[in-house]
Amino acid sequence: MRVGMFLNYAGGFREAADEVAELEASGIDLIAVPEAYSFDAVSQLGFLAARTERLTLMSGILQLYTRTPTLTAMTAAGLDHVSGGRFELGIGASGPQVIEGFHGVRYDAPLGRTREIIDICRMTWRREPVVHEGRNYTIPLPAGEGTGLGKPLKLINHPVRERIPITVASLGPKSVEQTAAIADGWLPMFYHPERAGEVWGAALAAGTAKRDAALAPLDVFASPALAITDDPALEAMALAAAKPHLALYVGGMGARGKNFYNDLISSYGFEAEAARIQDLYLDGRKQEAVAAVPDELVQAISLIGPAGHVAERVAAFAESGVTTLAVTPLGRTSAERVALMAGLRAMAG
Repeated sequence: MRVGMFLNYAGGFREAADEVAELEASGIDLIAVPEAYSFDAVSQLGFLAARTERLTLMSGILQLYTRTPTLTAMTAAGLDHVSGGRFELGIGASGPQVIEGFHGVRYDAPLGRTREIIDICRMTWRREPVVHEGRNYTIPLPAGEGTGLGKPLKLINHPVRERIPITVASLGPKSVEQTAAIADGWLPMFYHPERAGEVWGAALAAGTAKRDAALAPLDVFASPALAITDDPALEAMALAAAKPHLALYVGGMGARGKNFYNDLISSYGFEAEAARIQDLYLDGRKQEAVAAVPDELVQAISLIGPAGHVAERVAAFAESGVTTLAVTPLGRTSAERVALMAGLRAMAG
């Protein structure tokens, strides 16, 4: 498996770059830079490209709605250029709370937009004149809209690669099926290796059956929290440290009946717990929502515990089909995080 790490939303660029240089020396394969309602991911990815030599640099994720499809393609080609062919484009729909609440853009047609954006990106990277007539995007703008002066254009520069890998963050059955059919990688959230097959197996199989034979097998990501420790007290602290993130997404990323992450955790067999977390979070009782996250759930989707236990869980992720572990190490210092990542790298082979 590839071994990678997600950077923190709130980290400083220079401090993160110093740490990433050490992580690269430790042998890990990938760094993913998130973008929620934080600093944009592109600035930091460009900065990291100048400070690294071997690592794959990935956006984790650029939202579908905040850039035009051709700007997404241009940005990916630019990052691939400055990194010497080391960029991986991670895209996803995010959620209506971020897209409509922070960006003021209508959240609609995530499935169709994803497909069209992928088609437009690949067309742009091949340096073809960009001509696209879709339900969500029409390029150039048609007659009767705008000035009427638009005409097909192609990318001026020659990209380092005409096929930059595209990884899609998706959770729902139709979205996962489409991802398996057309994308290079699939990035689910809160991946549970023992339950992934029953939740997503049918969708993955249906998508794979439609997959272009020219595409490599789908790269399957998991993004667990990581803490390797023989100290029961430190293990308990790590479990507690992983809970606020879960509570935020399961409880606060959306409304009742409109929360993808809550639906996912319910499908894992934690329906009552997911409902309670959401009720507490939406009532403003956030600390109680965090406390309501069960240890059993955190253990199932994380890599937390003694080295032997973590190695067993790494094997379980691999057996379930995961090919890239992009983790969040729960170290308090840069040195602790680098040591955790080096330990994981040794376990993953």
